[in-house]
Amino acid sequence: MSTLEIRDLHVSVETPEGAKQILRGVDLSVSSGQTHAIMGPNGSGKSTLAYSIAGHPKYEVTSGEVLLDGEDVLAMTVDERARAGLFLAMQYPVEVAGVTVSNFLRTAKTAIDGKAPALRQWVGDVRTAMENLRMDPVFAERNVNEGFSGGEKKRHEILQMELLSPKFAVLDETDSGLDVDALRIVSEGVNRVKSTTDVGVLLITHYTRILNYITPDFVHVFVDGRVAEQGGPELAERLEAEGYDRYLVGTN
Repeated sequence: MSTLEIRDLHVSVETPEGAKQILRGVDLSVSSGQTHAIMGPNGSGKSTLAYSIAGHPKYEVTSGEVLLDGEDVLAMTVDERARAGLFLAMQYPVEVAGVTVSNFLRTAKTAIDGKAPALRQWVGDVRTAMENLRMDPVFAERNVNEGFSGGEKKRHEILQMELLSPKFAVLDETDSGLDVDALRIVSEGVNRVKSTTDVGVLLITHYTRILNYITPDFVHVFVDGRVAEQGGPELAERLEAEGYDRYLVGTN
């Protein structure tokens, strides 16, 4: 059993007008096997939370803590965070020209585990994971995210999650830009990983449609860099019916 704890987290980002505070004291605790949905209107700090956990240099943590099994995540480099068991599926995955998907995946697995995976077993694992995600085998020889459609990029993110077996996965708006079929396949991939591992999931989303496929244990509503309300799956159903307007009164 592992725990990811976020304690009174304050985060700023540099803008042309100077430093702007985005997160204003976030408290959150995720345990192995749990799915926490982070919801809220645009600009509420959801993605800032994701990138702060992952260690993006653009985001400055001004106070607070992020602990993974009691270890200070904020003191770790980005690669150390990955080896400790953190995984980020980015909202906008970047292209890596000249690096094939197969080379990227095996290099990442080797870096995280500290040794190269046994080749025959690895090839079989990759093939099975790609088949489950309805990915053509030739996909493995394409350059990472180069010319990928939105659905292909998001399937590739879940492919990484399945093969790298993190303790905690932060999925930043994995549903954005997906059609219904791609959303279902990506959601099935997340559920498949959860059913075979104890991965804890922070699922960041603006809409509730992905929650029709991935049932959260907890829902947290972000407004103006804070958790405005939290509850169970029923909270997401209420947001679907009512929207975020009632949280925004007096915030502008």
